[in-house]
Amino acid sequence: MNRYPRDMIGYGATPPDPKWPNGAKIAVQIVLNYEEGGENNILHGDAASEAFLSEIVGAAQWPGQRHWNMESIYEYGARAGFWRLHRLLKDTPITIYGVASALARSPEQVAAMKAAPWEIATHGYKWIEHKDMPEEDERAAIAEAIRLHTEVVGEPPRGWYEGRASINTVRLASECGAFDYVADTYDDDLPYWLRVGDRDQLIVPYTLDCNDMRFATAQGFNSGDQFFTYLRDTFDTLYAEGEEGQAKFMSIGLHCRLVGRPGRIRALERFLEYARSHTDVWFATRLDIAEHWAREHPPVDRPRPHLMDRDRFVATYGGVFEHSPWIAERAFELELGPAHDTAVGLHNALARMFRSASDEERLGVLTAHPDLAGKLAAAKRLTAESTAEQSSAGLDALTEVEHGIFTGLNEAYTARFGFPFIIAVRDHDKQSILAAFRARLDNDRDTEFAEACRQVERIALIRLAALLPG
Repeated sequence: MNRYPRDMIGYGATPPDPKWPNGAKIAVQIVLNYEEGGENNILHGDAASEAFLSEIVGAAQWPGQRHWNMESIYEYGARAGFWRLHRLLKDTPITIYGVASALARSPEQVAAMKAAPWEIATHGYKWIEHKDMPEEDERAAIAEAIRLHTEVVGEPPRGWYEGRASINTVRLASECGAFDYVADTYDDDLPYWLRVGDRDQLIVPYTLDCNDMRFATAQGFNSGDQFFTYLRDTFDTLYAEGEEGQAKFMSIGLHCRLVGRPGRIRALERFLEYARSHTDVWFATRLDIAEHWAREHPPVDRPRPHLMDRDRFVATYGGVFEHSPWIAERAFELELGPAHDTAVGLHNALARMFRSASDEERLGVLTAHPDLAGKLAAAKRLTAESTAEQSSAGLDALTEVEHGIFTGLNEAYTARFGFPFIIAVRDHDKQSILAAFRARLDNDRDTEFAEACRQVERIALIRLAALLPG
C-alpha cells in the first residue's frame, strides 16, 4: 500500500476541551533538563567531546580529546545553575528530564529533586545523538536508561523524552510499554493518543520554541527580555484561547547551564510572577497532565481507512458514490495517510478519483443514481443510503398529486440531460427540492452536468460523515 505515515490533521479545527482541573484556562508545564554529566565526553566512552547547547559559538566536537571549556560550561549547570533554579522552583510542580548517566553523577541534585514537588522523567541513558544508532542498540539504550534511572532515583521513570532522537525513538519507547507518556514530538498544544502496534501510547508534546536553548542557537534569544516577552506572548495567546473554550497547555523547556545563569534567570522569574498573577492557571508536571488526560480522554477505537486492506476498504466505502466501487478501488491506490481517516479527508481522496475520471465514467455515476420518488423507490429497490436520504426529505410519503409532479419533473429532466436529477436531499426539504428541480431544468447540459457532479460529491460527503469523524 502507498501510505504516508505522518499525521497532518491531528485534532483539526475542533480540538477537545481538556477539562483541566478546577476549570483552568491554561496548564503551564515547566521542564528542567538535567544533562550535565551525560553529554558526549571521552570520559564517558564517547568518540569525541560535546558540541551542543553551550556558550561557545561555533563549537565543534573534538575527536579523541576532552574539551575543557565545554566540560566547564556543563559543570556550571550542575554546580551553580541547578541550585539557582531549585531555589526559584522548589515549590512549583515541574518535570525533570533527567539523563540517567547524568543523574548517577549528581546524587545531591537528585535528592533535591525528590524533595521538591517534581516529577523525574527520563531523558535517555546518555545525552548524545541517536539518529544513526542501529535500532537494536537504541532499544538496549532505552532499557538501560530505565534500569539506571530506577537504581539512582529509587523508582522507574513514567515519562520519556530522548531529545536527540532517531526516527525510531517514539516507536521504541512506546513498544517497551514502560511509560505513561512519551514526549519526543513537538506537533501539538494538547496530548494525544498514538497507536503503536497493538497498544495506544499517550503523547505529551514538548517544545523547542519556549525553550532557553535558543540562548545558544542562531537567531535565538540574546537577552532575558526577549525570552520573557516570548513566554508572555505565548501565555497570553493560550490563555485567551482558554477563555474562548479551547484550553491548551504551555510547555517551557529549561537547562541548568543556560537559564541558570544570573543574567537570564530574572526573565524566568518575571514570567512566573506574570503567570501567577492570572486566575485559573494550573501549574503541573507532565505526569499530572498525562494522568489527567488518560482519565478524562481515554483512547477511543475508531476506523482508520488508510490502514485497511483493499477488500475491507472497498467494501466499506465502495458505496459512498452510488453503485460505483471503482472510485474506492482507485482511491485505495493513492498516498493515503492519517489525514484521510476523517470524513473530509477520505472524501477528498474519493472525490479526486471521481473528478479525474472520464466524462463517460462520471456519467455512469450520475446514471447510477435513482430518480427522486421514482419507480425504484416505490418498489423498495433503492440502496439503504438512498432510502434513508429520500425518507429524510419526506419523499417516501408523497401524496398522489405530489407523486405526479415528481414523475413529470423526472421525465422532463432525464429527457433533457440524459441522466437523473441529483440533489443532496439531506440539505433540503420537499419544497426546496422542487424549487431546485424546476430551476435547474433551465440550465444547459454542461452547466447541469457540472452541478450534478457537485451534488454527487456532496452526497458522498454526507454519507462519509455518518461513517467517520469530521
